[in-house]
Amino acid sequence: MTRVALAALLLLGTSGQLVFAQNPSSSSPEALGWLQKVAAAPRQHNYIGTFVYSSGNEIETSRIVHVVNGDGEQEKSEVLDGAPREIVRNNDEMRCYLPETKTVVTEKRWLRKVFPALLPQPLSNLDDNYIVKKGGLERISDYLCQVIELEPRDDKRYGQKLWVDTETGLLLKAAVMDKDRVVEQFVFTDLKIGGKIDKELLKSRYAGKAAGWHNTNLVSSTIKSGKLGWQVKDPPPGFKKIIEMKRNLSEKSRPVSHIALSDGLAAVSVFIEPVSTQFTPPAEGLYHSRGAINIYTRTVADNVITTVGEVPPATVMQIGNSVTSHKTD
Repeated sequence: MTRVALAALLLLGTSGQLVFAQNPSSSSPEALGWLQKVAAAPRQHNYIGTFVYSSGNEIETSRIVHVVNGDGEQEKSEVLDGAPREIVRNNDEMRCYLPETKTVVTEKRWLRKVFPALLPQPLSNLDDNYIVKKGGLERISDYLCQVIELEPRDDKRYGQKLWVDTETGLLLKAAVMDKDRVVEQFVFTDLKIGGKIDKELLKSRYAGKAAGWHNTNLVSSTIKSGKLGWQVKDPPPGFKKIIEMKRNLSEKSRPVSHIALSDGLAAVSVFIEPVSTQFTPPAEGLYHSRGAINIYTRTVADNVITTVGEVPPATVMQIGNSVTSHKTD
C-alpha cells in the first residue's frame, strides 16, 4: 500500500472521532507524549532535506543533512537564499562559515534551536503554561503527520502548531501562532528520513578555503546563580531562570553577561554590557522584531540591557524592564 493510500485510509478512519480531554483546560496526555517524541526524534534519526522558513514577506530556504552514529550527531545546514551561510555541527559544537565576510564563528549550541530540533530536551512543566491538544492527520512532504497544538494559557507566550511524522516523531512543519495568525513557519518541502547518508555530504564546502579567514570562538562560562550582579526581578508567570553565564559574542570586545529564562518551551535571553560610544539606547527603550523573535533594548545604570525571545512584544518588554542590578556576596 502506498503512503498516499495509507494516509487517505487513516484520515477516513479517524474522521469525526478525535477525542480531546474532558476538561478543556487540561492537556491531552497522548499529545504530551507526542511532544516527547518530537524532542527526541532529531537525535535518533538520519535525515536529509530542504525546508523553507517564512515570516511576513520574508522567505528563506535551507538544506540540512543530519547523521546519528556511534560518535553522536553530525549535521550540516546551509542557507540557499541571499548571503551564503553554512553551519556544521558535531554534537554541541557548532561552526558557522560566513564566506562573504571571510569569517568562521565557533560556539556551543546552548539555547540555539535549528529546525527540526525546535523543542528542548527534556521537556518540563509544559502543562503549566500551555494546553496541549492532539489534532487531526495531515500530509507534509508525502509523510503522514499527526498535528499537535499548543495553546498558551495567557497572553505572555505564543501558541504553536506542530506536524509530526507518525512513524519517526520527526517534526516536519512548525508554525508559531499569535491566536489565529501565523507569525512564522518552518516546513520541509523535500525530505528523506532514515537510510545511510554519505559522510561527504556533511563536509563543509568552505573548510578548505577558510585557513586565512577571521576566526571567532564564542566561549561561554556558566556562573553560580546570582553572581552576575543582575536579576530579573519580575518575570511573567511561568518564566524561570535556567542559566547565568558570561559569553563572548561577535564584534564585542569583552564578555557579555547573559541570563536565560524559559517557560519550558519558549526561551528568553537577557544580555547585559556596559554602554558603548557606538550605541546607547534611550532609557525608555527601543523595540524591533524579526518573525517571532522580539528584541527590546534599554539602559540601566550605564549598562545596555538587550532582551531577546520568541515571545510577544509585551513579554520581552516586561522582562527587560524588570532587569535590575544587585550586590553579590
